[in-house]
Amino acid sequence: MPRPSTEFGEELRRRRLEVGLSLTGLSDEVHYSKAQLSKVERGIKAPSRDLVRLCDAALGADGALIALAPQAAGDNPAEAASGQVDEEDWIMQLSPDGPNRFQPMGRREVMSTGVASLMTWRPDGSGPASLATGAGMLEASRSLFTQYRRLGQTLEPGLLLPVLIAQTHTLRELSAQSDNSTREQLLALGSRYAEYVGWLVQETGDERAALWWTQRAVDLAAAGGDQALAGYALVRRALVTLYRDDAEQTVALARRAQGGSLPPRIRGLAAQREAQGHALAGDQRACLSALDRARTLLARQDCGSDEPVIGTMHLPDPVGMVTGWCLVDLGRPREASAELDRQLALVGESAVRTQVRYGVRRALAYASAGEIDHACALVTPLLDGAAAVRSATVTTDLRRLARVLARHSDQPSVRRLAPRLGTLSRLSTS
Repeated sequence: MPRPSTEFGEELRRRRLEVGLSLTGLSDEVHYSKAQLSKVERGIKAPSRDLVRLCDAALGADGALIALAPQAAGDNPAEAASGQVDEEDWIMQLSPDGPNRFQPMGRREVMSTGVASLMTWRPDGSGPASLATGAGMLEASRSLFTQYRRLGQTLEPGLLLPVLIAQTHTLRELSAQSDNSTREQLLALGSRYAEYVGWLVQETGDERAALWWTQRAVDLAAAGGDQALAGYALVRRALVTLYRDDAEQTVALARRAQGGSLPPRIRGLAAQREAQGHALAGDQRACLSALDRARTLLARQDCGSDEPVIGTMHLPDPVGMVTGWCLVDLGRPREASAELDRQLALVGESAVRTQVRYGVRRALAYASAGEIDHACALVTPLLDGAAAVRSATVTTDLRRLARVLARHSDQPSVRRLAPRLGTLSRLSTS
C-alpha cells in the first residue's frame, strides 16, 4: 500500500486554499469523503492513485500533485527486460488436464534434460521448398492469422497460445527452405505471429515472457529485411511500463519509437502511447499534443499492404478511444465517460475483448464522476466477457473500479455487483 506523506498532504491543502475551495467543496469535486480528504491533508492516510489524479485535475495542478504522490513499497519499476536472449529450441508441454507450458531452451540444456529422447521430427532438408508450397503456406497462414485475432477477442489466451506458437515455428522453419522473396514474406508474417503471441502473453500477466516474444518478433522481421518492427517493440515495452504506472519510462520509450525513418503507423501508435504516459503524469497539454500527432500520423499509414496490421484491428477510431482512456488518468472522468460512450458505440459486438477493456474503463470513469448506479449498470453485462477473455490488463481496471465502488457499499447496485466484481478482480490470468 502507498505510505502516508506529509509533503503531499501539505501541498494538497496549500493548493486547495489557493483556489478558495473548502474541504467540502473539494469533496464534492472528487467524490471522496471530507473525512478522508482531511486525513490525507494531515498525512495520516495515504491517497489512492485515483484520488491523486482527481485532486490534481480539480485544483489545476498540471501533474504537480501526481509527482508528489507517495508510492507503494516496491512500486519503483525495474527497467523492462531487453529480451536479448539466445535460446534456440522451443519446448512446449501440452497437458490434457488444462495447464500448458512453453519454455525456450539452449540446445545444450535440451540434451542434458533428456528431451531429445522424446518423439521428434523435422524436415529432411533434402531440397528447397517449391514456390507453390511457400505461396500456399503464406496464403493459408495470413487467413489463419486473421481468424486467430478474431478468436482472441472471445477466448482466453491459454487456448490460443499453443497453436500460435506452433504456427510461428512453422513459418520460421519453412523460410529456411524458400527462395529469397518467399523467405522474406514468411519471416515477416512469422514476426506478426510472434508479436501477437507477445500481446496475448502480456494478457496472462507475464511481462517478461511478453517482452521475450516481442524480441522474437523483432528478430524474425530483421531476418527478413524489416528493421521497422524494432520501433514497434519499443511501443510494446512502453505498454508494460504503462501498466506499472511508470509515466517517465513510458514517455521515453514511446518517443524513441517516433524516429522519422519508421513507418507512419508505428510512429502514430508510439505517439498514442506517449499520450498515455503524459496522462499518467497529469500533463494534459503534452498528452493532447501527442494525440494530435498520433491522429496525423495514423491518417498517413499505408493501407495498400496485404501484411497484417500492426496493433489493434478492432478500433474504428483508435485515437478517439485512447483520448477517452487518457482523460480517466488525467482526472477528468466526465469528459472521459462522454468520449468513451461515443467510441464504444463504434466497436463491433464480436470484439468482446475490446468491448470489455474499454467498457470497464468507461464504468470506472462514471464511478469516478460519482454516477455509481450508472457505472454498475454499465459493467454488469461485461462481467461474463471479462471472465471469458481472462485479461490481466482488464483485471487492473476491474480492481480500480472495485476500490471506487467500495466507498459506496451502502448503495443497492454496489451490493448486488460486489461479490462477482470482487471475484473477477482477484482472478488469476496465467
